[in-house]
Amino acid sequence: MSLNDATTRIEHVFSGTFAHSTQSAALEILENCVLGVDDEGKIAFIEKDPDVDSLSKIWGFDASERIKLGQYEFLMPGMVDTHIHASQYSYTGTALDLPLLDWLNTYTFPVEAQYKDLDFANNVYTKVVRRTLKNGTTTACYFATIHTDASLLLGELADKFGQRALVGKVCMDCNSAVPQYKESPDQCKAETDRFIIELLKKEYSNVKPVVTPRFAPSCSASLLSELGEIANNNKLHIQSHISENKQEVDLVKTLFQDCKSYTDVYLKHNLLTNKTVMAHGCHLTDEELKIFHERGSAIAHCPNSNISICSGMLNVRNVLNHKVKLGLGTDVAGGYSPSILDAIRRALDTSKALTIQDPEHQTLTFEEVFRLATLGGSEALSLDDQIGNFVVGKDFDALRVNVCVPGGPIDLFPGEGPKAVLEKFLNLGDDRNITEVYVAGRRVLVTEHHWPPFTSIVWTQNQCK
Repeated sequence: MSLNDATTRIEHVFSGTFAHSTQSAALEILENCVLGVDDEGKIAFIEKDPDVDSLSKIWGFDASERIKLGQYEFLMPGMVDTHIHASQYSYTGTALDLPLLDWLNTYTFPVEAQYKDLDFANNVYTKVVRRTLKNGTTTACYFATIHTDASLLLGELADKFGQRALVGKVCMDCNSAVPQYKESPDQCKAETDRFIIELLKKEYSNVKPVVTPRFAPSCSASLLSELGEIANNNKLHIQSHISENKQEVDLVKTLFQDCKSYTDVYLKHNLLTNKTVMAHGCHLTDEELKIFHERGSAIAHCPNSNISICSGMLNVRNVLNHKVKLGLGTDVAGGYSPSILDAIRRALDTSKALTIQDPEHQTLTFEEVFRLATLGGSEALSLDDQIGNFVVGKDFDALRVNVCVPGGPIDLFPGEGPKAVLEKFLNLGDDRNITEVYVAGRRVLVTEHHWPPFTSIVWTQNQCK
């Protein structure tokens, strides 16, 4: 598989084992392959069982500079976090004792109100971008706050550290619990316009704005309509929340009595498009899922948050059966972990819990959830033409994984092949196993466990006992 061009210059060449998903396979493991990345950060070729010398002559790279992955190393696509609140990172791992609406009023809104202080914002946003990159999140769909300048700062930091990101300035004009944390409808519109204009003017290659009504209960109907118009006029992504818990669903019925459902609220205000991702969806009906499919809109599955604040359990199998795009989200800080590896594990746990309740339920496999964390996430964010798997012409967003790092969390045993190694990483691995992170061909992170840079470490069986 290649797309040769006489003007293409090859920047990196990797050889070894690659794991990714395709449209037809939840997991495809490619052994003894060579992958080339060009100087624009795109995948130029992938060849199985190649003659490296011949390949080097065709593409003009030095075969001796090829990066050889070790026996217990592999490359996988970067993970995609389709829903994370960067502004809530400061209290991650705490404050999980209340249901959603009380949780927002007691913990979230008072903290988010502090982001008018740019020093405070810089401290938290720097840490969340660094932490998520370290955990293998190459693409993040971020909620910020209502503060335009702090939201622009988040975009600047994502670009600085090399993360691909959609950044949303939060819009909300209704907030009786914390009155100081909201804007007027006119302010929301004006500041959203300013945010979009200023972020796009930066011309960051991998950071874009996303229109972000917080959720229907915090927005007036007129504001929702304004935001739908802004998004459609500028062909922008849209993110919000939907049907996270039953109390919230009942509140929406009270607030929007002319709408048939929570989904209908967003539909009537032109906020359900093929570039929309809605978090949670635990209590969506089959009729609502049908609308999501028809509109090409996506759901961000946030299993840690759903359980941690007792919102509900999304039936992912039912969502997939309705052919609705779906990815994984950490939903920091309703979810206590900023790692998509945790989202993978909690998604599997939730699916198994549903099977306990209903033995007829078809439990998700680890291969399917691996797909949700990578290609599925790219589809949910309508970025699958750029990222999500190892396809020629796509950007090289990738993780170099070593399951045998010194002092790491994984033990291996004789006879374990690449599939078992991947499964162990998904279930047992952590940031120590992610030795390099690439976004659009640029290495944005290398860990202390992997040295010296760009050299091959071939682990023997004895070193992995």
